[in-house]
Amino acid sequence: MEKRQSFYKLIACVSLIYILYALVNNYIIDPGAEAFLSYKTDLKHELKTRVWITVMYIHVGFACVAMAAGLINFSARSYEKHRRFHRVNGYVYITSVLVVVLTSGYMAPYATGGKINSMGFNLLNILWLVLTTTALVHIYKQRILQHRRWMVRSYTFCYSNMLIHLFTFILHQMIGVAYITSYTIGLYGSIVILLVAPEVFFRVEKYVGVSLHKRK
Repeated sequence: MEKRQSFYKLIACVSLIYILYALVNNYIIDPGAEAFLSYKTDLKHELKTRVWITVMYIHVGFACVAMAAGLINFSARSYEKHRRFHRVNGYVYITSVLVVVLTSGYMAPYATGGKINSMGFNLLNILWLVLTTTALVHIYKQRILQHRRWMVRSYTFCYSNMLIHLFTFILHQMIGVAYITSYTIGLYGSIVILLVAPEVFFRVEKYVGVSLHKRK
């Protein structure tokens, strides 16, 4: 139990720091996304900058709401003592994910790196929507354990943007790989990690649970 609480605190800390970073960076430091837009060259679709930025604002805002809402609902206290709030907050999470997916779908054709990355973002959107919908179906059928597992899989995708830019920073700024190449590797590498990480978490969780049980 103590290890689980420590892990939750770590995730909470990372999430809050990233939410703050995303809000400050996108709404205050670079509200026009000039640095990021400078890499969008040779686009096949005409980029209407004002519309794109407006959609980006909505995308970032709801992505932060999804990350915060999901984090709150993974708190044991949220479910055990405030079940009505847990349910309402769950719908806030699902609605936020839907908005993020729709806005990402709009921005996908203008993805940095061209068609290959547009396909990657569309794949990411489909996977996130499928995982979230599956979690919703399980809770409607009162399958609590399955619902929790699929919510973990869904929530992991809240960190897609963070992982993509982390990969890009390491490869481009620290190793010297071209930005577009770094971004593409970051996108597809992130998808793999987002799919694998929850399964690793479940195995570790099960192993720790068995170990603690044996000690008793």
